[in-house]
Amino acid sequence: MFQVQNQVLRPQITAHLAQTMSLLQMPATEIRQKIRTELANNPALEVVEDSRCPSCGRILSTPGPCPMCSQPFDTQLDEPIVFISSPDDFPTQYNKNGNLSSPQEISYDNLAAAVEDLPSYVLRQIAPEIEEDERLIAAHILNNLNEDGLLEVPLEEISQFYHVPLSRVTRVADIIKRAEPTGVGASSPQEALLIQLDLLKEDVKVPYLAEEAIRIGLKDLSKHSYRNLAKELNTSLDHAQEIAEFIKANLNPYPGRAFWGDHRQPSESSTQAYHKPDIILKEVDNSPNHRLMVEIISPYRGTLRVNPLFKQAQKQAPENKTEAWAKDIENASLLIKCLQQRNHTMEQLMTELVKEQRGYILSGDPAQIQPQTQAEMSELLGVHESTISRAVSDKSVQLPNRKIIPLKRFFDRSLPVRTTLLRLVENENTPLTDTELVEELSNAGYNIARRTVAKYRAMEGILSSRMRQKV
Repeated sequence: MFQVQNQVLRPQITAHLAQTMSLLQMPATEIRQKIRTELANNPALEVVEDSRCPSCGRILSTPGPCPMCSQPFDTQLDEPIVFISSPDDFPTQYNKNGNLSSPQEISYDNLAAAVEDLPSYVLRQIAPEIEEDERLIAAHILNNLNEDGLLEVPLEEISQFYHVPLSRVTRVADIIKRAEPTGVGASSPQEALLIQLDLLKEDVKVPYLAEEAIRIGLKDLSKHSYRNLAKELNTSLDHAQEIAEFIKANLNPYPGRAFWGDHRQPSESSTQAYHKPDIILKEVDNSPNHRLMVEIISPYRGTLRVNPLFKQAQKQAPENKTEAWAKDIENASLLIKCLQQRNHTMEQLMTELVKEQRGYILSGDPAQIQPQTQAEMSELLGVHESTISRAVSDKSVQLPNRKIIPLKRFFDRSLPVRTTLLRLVENENTPLTDTELVEELSNAGYNIARRTVAKYRAMEGILSSRMRQKV
């Protein structure tokens, strides 16, 4: 009897596990598409509108009390408030102190359209400037941007694909490049910088020879070889350094990184909030202990459930439809359970992650990241390492300082060491050798080999001590 029952249960367990793992790894856009497809094809599945908290107005994406209003503030210091939040509750407004506004302060009328992905953000900007039949060309360009915001597909290829003149594709591409973030859709970092510089000239005074520096001295700029740059430009070392500082402070060779808050290219601009994070971390307003709140944004609006009318009708279904309708109910129930399991896994992960990385989250300083591997996290949560790998894949987190980073950055054990290394080099009076850097890092609590220092130095684009001496 047990063996027969076990054989029946095993396919259900396998299907549940497979779908849960698949959903865990999917980005929000793919989950939304999957749900739309299921709703269209499965009459047993329906979505009902979420209710709102009567006190604060927040959308309640799960049954039960409001996570904002029901939580006491005198609990353990490192115990964060973690909950699933509706995408309609994504808080893009800030109060006068620069913190994320509380639900009482947020205008809910503006939330739905406040944040978009990069292609949608740019397309909305340029819509008034392009013809109706050019939108497909624009969408093609924007959907072929790499993570740096640069276009990897030749315009000639797009022209041939749509059978339109190259001049028309070029016109659309030029409009895109002048949208925000400026330079998006450029074919190279150099072109992105030149576009940004050209537009910047309209508002600020640009140092003499800045354009030439980008055109002929980009390699020297990236290596901080200011003496070589001065020689290339036939100008003084001081002026070459002035140009380099201006470019570093005002331009970004990788427009797409603006919303990722790359620690090499930090962006403090509050206007670049066009990328929607999967998770939002913020300090609870008026919390004396700086208690953290974690909002895991649901990839879909409303609550999924098995349609009760369909379930009732299935009991009285004609014999030739009983099995098919039962299968519809089973598939709907399975999807709902798998989505709930996905949310539960994300809640568990973020609860432990926020406890462990509290210092980094509050300060935003990469040097304060506590070394932790995905294997260690999987052991802590009692799940397989692949589950953690899927959970962090293609997801982003918004820190309390509004910087958006990849979730996987929390598991980059080299980041605090590299950050400390970068600061040591930035503050050195005379160039430190790799051996000396090993000693300095050891004093800072990082015991690594000289070859590892050389590796991290290369990753950060830091020249050798001999080359830094020449610069």
